[in-house]
Amino acid sequence: MLPRSLNELYENIRDFWVIEEKNRVLGCCALHISWDNLAEIKSLAVSKIKQGKGLGASLVSSCMDEAKQMGAKRIFVLTYRPDFFRKLGFKRIKQSELPHKIWAECINCPKFPNCQEVALLKIL
Repeated sequence: MLPRSLNELYENIRDFWVIEEKNRVLGCCALHISWDNLAEIKSLAVSKIKQGKGLGASLVSSCMDEAKQMGAKRIFVLTYRPDFFRKLGFKRIKQSELPHKIWAECINCPKFPNCQEVALLKIL
């Protein structure tokens, strides 16, 4: 997962779905409406001890349901784990197919410009 500043987390906290148990965060995932009918799934993370138990898929499903409710027709992700998203019906696309506006965050990333994230898209 890409690092996020505390300021960025506070600015985007309402975008997050969180699974917790006994006051412990087990997983999180954010939905960001990027453009007209396009949404992005961001910051998916599941505790190592809970991986493989369906929490990530549940978080992504919650984001997709909310995106549909908000009128999004397409949802994309930039990820280092494309196989996980392929299992959920996402298809690989060229990063150049996404609007330039989504790359605004990339400039502040420590991995810029040598990012190896894969872009995937799903029609809702």
